[in-house]
Amino acid sequence: MPVVGIVPGRPEEPADLVLRNARIWTGDPAHPQATALAVKDGRITAVGDDGDVVPQVGPYTRVVDALGRRAIPGLNDAHLHVIRGGLNYVLELRWDGVPTLRQALAMLREQAERTPMGQWVRVVGGWSADQFAERRMPTLAELNAAAPDTPVFVLHLYQAALMNRAALAAAGIDRNTPNPPGGQIVRNHQGDPTGLLLAAPSALVLYSTLAKAPILDEEHRAASTRYFLRELNRFGMTSAIDAAGGFQSFPENYRTVTELAAKGELTLRIAYHLFPQTAGQELDDLRRWTSTVRMGDGDEWLRLNGAGENLTWAAADFENFSEPRPELRSYEEEFEKAVRLLLEHGWGFRLHATYDETIRRDLSVFEKLAAEGLFPGGNRWLFDHAETVSPDSLDRIAALGGGVSVQNRLSFQGEAFRSRYGVGAAAEAPPLREILDRGLTLAAGSDATRVSSYNPWVSLHWLITGRNVAGRVLRSERNRIDRAEALTLYTLGGARLTGEAEVKGRLTTGSFADFALLTEDYFDVAEHRIPHIESVLTVVGGKIVHSAAEHEGLTAPLPEVTPLWSPVAHFGGYQAAPENSAGAAQALALAEAADDSLAQTRWAQARGGAPMPSLAGLDDCFL
Repeated sequence: MPVVGIVPGRPEEPADLVLRNARIWTGDPAHPQATALAVKDGRITAVGDDGDVVPQVGPYTRVVDALGRRAIPGLNDAHLHVIRGGLNYVLELRWDGVPTLRQALAMLREQAERTPMGQWVRVVGGWSADQFAERRMPTLAELNAAAPDTPVFVLHLYQAALMNRAALAAAGIDRNTPNPPGGQIVRNHQGDPTGLLLAAPSALVLYSTLAKAPILDEEHRAASTRYFLRELNRFGMTSAIDAAGGFQSFPENYRTVTELAAKGELTLRIAYHLFPQTAGQELDDLRRWTSTVRMGDGDEWLRLNGAGENLTWAAADFENFSEPRPELRSYEEEFEKAVRLLLEHGWGFRLHATYDETIRRDLSVFEKLAAEGLFPGGNRWLFDHAETVSPDSLDRIAALGGGVSVQNRLSFQGEAFRSRYGVGAAAEAPPLREILDRGLTLAAGSDATRVSSYNPWVSLHWLITGRNVAGRVLRSERNRIDRAEALTLYTLGGARLTGEAEVKGRLTTGSFADFALLTEDYFDVAEHRIPHIESVLTVVGGKIVHSAAEHEGLTAPLPEVTPLWSPVAHFGGYQAAPENSAGAAQALALAEAADDSLAQTRWAQARGGAPMPSLAGLDDCFL
């Protein structure tokens, strides 16, 4: 349609797409602001103002008026389990963003009524009891009342899972089922399972039980992945680095995303990693992969970025902060073989390492290999998570040419971390300012979908404010970063980890045309509104992959969600609070009042007053 002030001409190389009348944050320090950009063949051909883009407007150029909205480079989650998440997305009931337990249980009850026999209702990550106004998890009685006949599995962080009676029966868990290594099946006084599974400290018992639920066939996996990618586009995400993970075997579980890439149906650029699945066979897997596929195989949409986030299972610490830090047995011999193999074949890698104790041991292995000239050797490698990494370890990482990728796990698990390690440790977890001051490559992500939410704005809010999902400040003021720094970690940071910093993460001439137009101005909006930002227009490679509000209809709709009983078909994904939501404000006020009430009760109890009330009661709505 005609746009005031833009008159099509007859340029030799007309742009495919022009964005104008925008407040563009380019991410380029030399030219940080612009109002217009032009796109041709998936790349940016001009950035500036109308005068810079008008010469490229031809009769078939699509001109989009941003109406003064903020535009940013497309977001890039540097640690997202996007491949595994896509395979299961339409099967999962998302409590991400739900403000009250009452609403969450109502959603669960409604979903149980429409779920067919043989299927499960599963709530897998993206939420924490701290986000609810009630400040508690659901009880097992509430799950059984809400879904007496349909199996229900509710995963809570890396700590626990709740199962109703129907789910215990479907999973074959009874009084004779032994506790798995590193896990506990909680039992009543008669020895029967209650439905509570505990990671003690390994989450394997949680994930192996979830793996017993029905899975989608290949056709539905492709549809599920397309919907998940479109959901990520909804928040302005255009790239992600897949961190692989347990129960994600190569090449079997990569087939869906590979076929979508071959058909040109991806709406998100993905750099992926390979993760050995079986303890004791890790070296065999790595040898096979390094001899059959090469680092960088693929294209700008889907490409291999290395190994990890585990190389050997014995070297992985656990991140269940409700349990003590695990004491790892000797693992260095096999770990050294794995790292040597990767370096000799030119592979990069990423390592799951929550605690400095693990990081120091890994660095000792690297320094031994450095004496042979293998570090720094040009291979991209990094530590993931690193909540308690020390300044000394950061210096050693820098000397070996490594990087760090941080996630907002503590916005969901921060209360447990603070309770165990203290206020001081929580204030520096992870030490963002220490990392940045050393000039280390630093990127940010979510670690979604089994713990944190995949909503990148929740993670950006945490980086900036240091607040968890309950609104409580955990990190020190010095250890928070400003909005431009945080956005750089979520754009250029991820591009640096994949060797794409020249073409991704900034809106400059020659870069990928990956950008998002936002519902609210990230740089001006009140801090508490940051988690509620979405995109009204997301563009990847010059193609509009998501459109809403005044731009609704510019993207072809996806087919109807299948299966028809899918939670996504009825509730969608992330449960965004309406703008200026009185309900959200009321939930926050209720949470604050509940905190005050609990503090007063504890004060009275300590002085011989009334006993503490039970927090395990039932919600009257579900009796």
